[in-house]
Amino acid sequence: AKMPRFARHLYYNLDLPRKGMVKIMKGWEFTGTHQPLKVVEKPDPTAKPGYVVLKTLAGGLCHSDVSALDIESWMGSFNVPVIMGHEVCGEIVEIGEGVEGYEIGDVVAVCPMYAKDGTTPGYTRDGGYGTMTTAPVEQLVKVPEGLSPVKEAAATDAGATSYHAVCTVGGAKPGMKVGIIGVGGLGQFAVRIAVLKGCEVYVATRKPSAQERALSLGAAEVKPSITDFADKNLDVIIDFAGAGKTTADALNTVKQYGKVVLVGMASDTSEIYTYSMIFKELTFMGSQGSTTEDLAGCLELLASGELDPKINICTFDEIGEGIERLRRGEIDGRLVCLYD
Repeated sequence: AKMPRFARHLYYNLDLPRKGMVKIMKGWEFTGTHQPLKVVEKPDPTAKPGYVVLKTLAGGLCHSDVSALDIESWMGSFNVPVIMGHEVCGEIVEIGEGVEGYEIGDVVAVCPMYAKDGTTPGYTRDGGYGTMTTAPVEQLVKVPEGLSPVKEAAATDAGATSYHAVCTVGGAKPGMKVGIIGVGGLGQFAVRIAVLKGCEVYVATRKPSAQERALSLGAAEVKPSITDFADKNLDVIIDFAGAGKTTADALNTVKQYGKVVLVGMASDTSEIYTYSMIFKELTFMGSQGSTTEDLAGCLELLASGELDPKINICTFDEIGEGIERLRRGEIDGRLVCLYD
């Protein structure tokens, strides 16, 4: 039977069992491009000043991790060896000097960005593919009571990134007409978030199953291309594909004085029709990651039950195979490891 939460708190706080003992954690470690992740054992981390130690409850698997394993240019972002996983939800089991506002036993989600020391979970410090991890206090967000850890983990990247693009950068407000390009792991969040913010949402995706999902999430209309909505006077278009042509099409389609937000990175170039940019006086912005405020906003929508993304669950032992499933394109929605 699973140990009750209050009992786990006591377990981690008792001095006697820890004296003279080294507690061992496990994690899937990244050592370099074209090298498979391997399971390693190492001593549990300890809390340095400004940090907490987390017992990982759930860790999301992301397509960017596949890119890091396959594409040499990603190596500049990593300090190897490192336990991967930048989508982390955990329970605080140790608190470092100077950390205020949190207690042992608090369940938190970790925003992957904006650590004061510049570290990122799964990239430059051990992350959510480990049974234990750490996080600085400025990356922590307390999660609403009763919310599933798998949803909390998914919110830290796909959810909060979509929230940031739609609300913070896109400025979505009730009554606005919003175009969404792509309904993958991020796009599914974005469509629903925009709908919940009171927007009229128009979605561009060619995949029949994604078209059906967009409609089920509340989209007003779904077409194969964003150019099919040229007569809708879209206030803002958010491109989660970033396939070059999709970005150019968005700029040509958005209304005069409108805004295009680029999130996807399928292509590193796009040919832009400068006539549209100049004579429509458009705003073109990139959107990267999220803040703790974005994460908190996303968690609030998840806790309401009105934001309910499709999430696939695996175990710790299945993380390696989960990466392969992502590589093969077999995952519809997000993939999250739920720890015992």
